[in-house]
Amino acid sequence: MKMQLAEIAQALNTTCEGNEETVITSVAFDSRKITAGGLFVPIKGERDGHDFVESAVSAGASATLWEAGHPGKPDNIAVLEVPDTLRAMQDLARYYLQKVNPLVVGITGSNGKTTTKDMIAAVLSKRFNVYKTQANFNNEIGVPMTILEMQPITEILVLEMGMDRAGQLHELSKLARPDVAVITMIGEAHIEFFGSRDKIADSKMEITDFLQEDGEFIYNGDEPLLVERAGKLSQAKATFGFGDQDTVHATSMHSFMHHATFTINDSDQEFSIPMIGRHNVSNAMAAICVGRHFGESDEEIAAGLAHFVPTANRMEWEKGDCGEDIMSDIYNSNPTAVKAVVASFGQVAPKEGGKRIAVLADMLELGAKSHELHAELAQDLDPEKINVLYLFGSEMKYLYEAVKDKYPEEDLHYYPEDEMDHLIDDLRSDIHENDIVLLKGSHGMHLEKVLDRLK
Repeated sequence: MKMQLAEIAQALNTTCEGNEETVITSVAFDSRKITAGGLFVPIKGERDGHDFVESAVSAGASATLWEAGHPGKPDNIAVLEVPDTLRAMQDLARYYLQKVNPLVVGITGSNGKTTTKDMIAAVLSKRFNVYKTQANFNNEIGVPMTILEMQPITEILVLEMGMDRAGQLHELSKLARPDVAVITMIGEAHIEFFGSRDKIADSKMEITDFLQEDGEFIYNGDEPLLVERAGKLSQAKATFGFGDQDTVHATSMHSFMHHATFTINDSDQEFSIPMIGRHNVSNAMAAICVGRHFGESDEEIAAGLAHFVPTANRMEWEKGDCGEDIMSDIYNSNPTAVKAVVASFGQVAPKEGGKRIAVLADMLELGAKSHELHAELAQDLDPEKINVLYLFGSEMKYLYEAVKDKYPEEDLHYYPEDEMDHLIDDLRSDIHENDIVLLKGSHGMHLEKVLDRLK
């Protein structure tokens, strides 16, 4: 990004108090991320960003947005006064998006959106100049920040879009106006706030509210809630999944320790991804649909998928200090995600004499159904596949009660939230070199501490 303050002021329908010819080269809402030539956007959240303007100045900021009427307006930096700083950042992103004018791919879903975003960006990068959402900057702050971070040479912008309330994706779709909209799946994530999967599906479909008329909606064709709603759209559609009715569907699939291979219905090309599991093959098929939309060959798509780099803490293999292999999937958790990763992990063969050990921590934000949803995981746990089970957190007690009759006492362990050190000590004494270990839980359960100690 490179814009004079005069242009930014015009885009925001305000005036610049300071040198209008100053060139802005970056935007940040965190004063610790400001670089020389940056525009600081003070946002009111848990803390008021206006309180950090001097830190931004010290870090090299050239200008700041400022909420009209907010006390303490600085006089040692150029100021653009606006009614609402977050709205102004979104308006600036909208202006910059129109100026650069890339094609836009928007991705959402209860699970898999970050991995799918990474896969799609890798696929499209074989032919196009692509910029994608960094980490999981996928909300009303993160999406405009991603737009403002892209270079003017960007041809395709790949945006991850998250939601935790109705109406959020409507606004993000209005901002991004995608040429392609992708929904990976409908699960139980944030069901605490929505009450039902039907309402989650309604809210996910908001990503299509501003889908371009000549755009395409690409979605999981194995989800009846999406099939039903997609029928109301006039835009082109493609589906992916495992059913014969899907536009792209898997005809074979093989999981290995560090990768999976698969074939699809209408291609001689074999595809490989550096991740395992049926759910990641599903994500890859979404990426195939997007690559084909933009005219890429299956050979190009396969090359992109084979070498994509997943975002941290999503089914990453690590090495423990006694030689064990650890699958770390600790960024977020919900019933759909746990079932998928447990199924994938259960297909990985440990070395001779080794065990499969799973450490499962609470799934957060499940609301009134939390006890029930934790207990229901019991039907996906087979001692023949998950040999030893460590459960951690107040909600996992309900799963513990549900699997007590399935597991021998010595292979089933439960720890409340204040006993993480006890869990780690027991786990370390239980693990041998040939074992493989799964860590899965919501980010708020801090299983990264367990991972660090095992490593």
